[in-house]
Amino acid sequence: MNKSTRLPQPRKLGRYEIVAEIGQGAMGTVYKALDPLLERTVALKTISVPAGDPKMNEYEARFYQEAKAAGSLNHPHIVTVYDVGKSGNVPFLAMEYLEGRELNDIMRACRPLPPAHAVEIAAQVADALAYAHDRGVVHRDIKPANIMVVRDGLVKITDFGIARMRSSERAADTHVAGSPRYMSPEQVLRKRAEQASDIFSLGVVLYEMLTGAPPFSGADLNTIMSQIVNREPPPVSSVSGAVPAALDSIVAKALAKNPEARHLNARELAAELRACRHAMHTAPTLAQLALHEESHEKVPVPDADATLTHVPTSRRMRATDDVSDEYAATLDLGKDDERHPRARRGDDKQR
Repeated sequence: MNKSTRLPQPRKLGRYEIVAEIGQGAMGTVYKALDPLLERTVALKTISVPAGDPKMNEYEARFYQEAKAAGSLNHPHIVTVYDVGKSGNVPFLAMEYLEGRELNDIMRACRPLPPAHAVEIAAQVADALAYAHDRGVVHRDIKPANIMVVRDGLVKITDFGIARMRSSERAADTHVAGSPRYMSPEQVLRKRAEQASDIFSLGVVLYEMLTGAPPFSGADLNTIMSQIVNREPPPVSSVSGAVPAALDSIVAKALAKNPEARHLNARELAAELRACRHAMHTAPTLAQLALHEESHEKVPVPDADATLTHVPTSRRMRATDDVSDEYAATLDLGKDDERHPRARRGDDKQR
């Protein structure tokens, strides 16, 4: 919806009081809102489709599928869905309000990411996928725009809009779902997307974090899809000298064309990443970037294999001698930041 046809901002949706618009997406708007009943801030995701649009029912069904998929999951690395409803003709999803940055933005500001940090982020995403997969939910659209690094240091995955739940799945699934650059070969070939598909997509994200460039790219969609199915990307350590060779086999396994050749499950991938991270001492963890917000004195840090979850909410992250100012700036997640996982950018539409 362009600016000339945008509707005025509503004051309320259901019981939720609108505070501000967070962002515009391809199908709707996301608002920061207050839930007066529970006295908490939420993010409201809506659908904005012109009245009479023949695809409205399809969009609405997909919207409620997201609510059903994400609402069934309760994990620290998955955005929490609180409520789903409809106000007039506007369906809405009330979910956890996140103060942070999309991985998309972090990667634009710093290419490539420090290897230790890329591995930490990927390991936490793998933890979330393992939990979802254990409960029969396959995300099918893992990409940087659907991964958030929030201000307390946690990594969260968002947007289950095309997730598949086994309990409601037909015998076959031939619909192409996902963002082209991050699709698995089976998605490109319109085959059923299982857990291994999410692992492949996470492998693509990890490759891009480590090297600064996607493993599959091209001038048009057909070229990208052909590469996904046929091209073996070069080892990550050959693209970036800062990446330890130990990561080559992990990334290559996640990007195997045959789903059966990939990691047995996301939990195995997370374990391999953490084992590699434990052996890496070339860069500090994100926890080691934490400084006192006012005094700027270094905070005592946990051991070298600490994860992002150790960073207290009252502390901000900034540069050290080991990390570039540009990268550290992307982790300065201040209190007034209004960004949210559903505040889409225009460049996301072409993925």
